[in-house]
Amino acid sequence: MLTTDGERTLQIDVEIPAQELVAVFGKSGAGKTTLLRMIAGLTVPDKGLIRIGDRTVFDSQKKINLPPQERNIGFMFQDYALFPNMTVEENIRFAASKKSELVGKLLKNFDLEELRRRKPDKLSGGQRQRVALARALARRPDILLLDEPLSALDEEMRCSLQKEIIKAHKLFNATTLMVSHDVGEIQSMATKIIYVDTKKYENLASTTFA
Repeated sequence: MLTTDGERTLQIDVEIPAQELVAVFGKSGAGKTTLLRMIAGLTVPDKGLIRIGDRTVFDSQKKINLPPQERNIGFMFQDYALFPNMTVEENIRFAASKKSELVGKLLKNFDLEELRRRKPDKLSGGQRQRVALARALARRPDILLLDEPLSALDEEMRCSLQKEIIKAHKLFNATTLMVSHDVGEIQSMATKIIYVDTKKYENLASTTFA
C-alpha cells in the first residue's frame, strides 16, 4: 500500500500469517494508525493491494475498494468511540448480527454482565476499554485492529487488560494488529512486530493476510 499526507509517503509491503498477534511499532507520526485505517477501509491508499485470505479488499489497478462493512474487520479506536446514548449491551449488540448469541458470551467473557444496562459515562476507563474490545469482536472479525488500546490506563489496569486482549485474540482466532509505543507491552503480548520507520518509506506495495 502507498499513501501520502502531502509531506511524507507511507509505503508498506508485508504478509501477515493468520491468527498472529502483531504489534505495529514506531515513532509518533510514522503512520501506524494510518496503516490500520487503510486495512479497515477508512483511509484509501493512493495505490497498492490489500488482501485478506483469498479476498482482495483493495486493488488500485483493478479499482477494487470494498467498503469497511464488507471487510469483516473489528476496529477498536484509541478513544474507544462508544455510543454515549447506548448501554453497554446496546453498544456491543450494534456491531453484532441481529440474532447473534455472541453478545451474551462477550458480556460474560469480559465481566460486563452486571454493567450491561449502564451507559459509557457511568463506566471506568478499564470498563470502557472492555466494552470497546467486546464490540470490536461482536462481528466475529477476521482481522482485529487495536489502536493504542491501553495508552490511557494506569499500570495495574494495563497489565490486567493486556491479559484480556490476549484472551480475546486466542478465543476468537482473529488475526490481531495492535499499535503500541510500549516496548514491554510488545514483548509480553506480540508474536510478531511490524516496525514503521519514518526514514525508510521505500519498501512497499502491498499488504496480505495469509
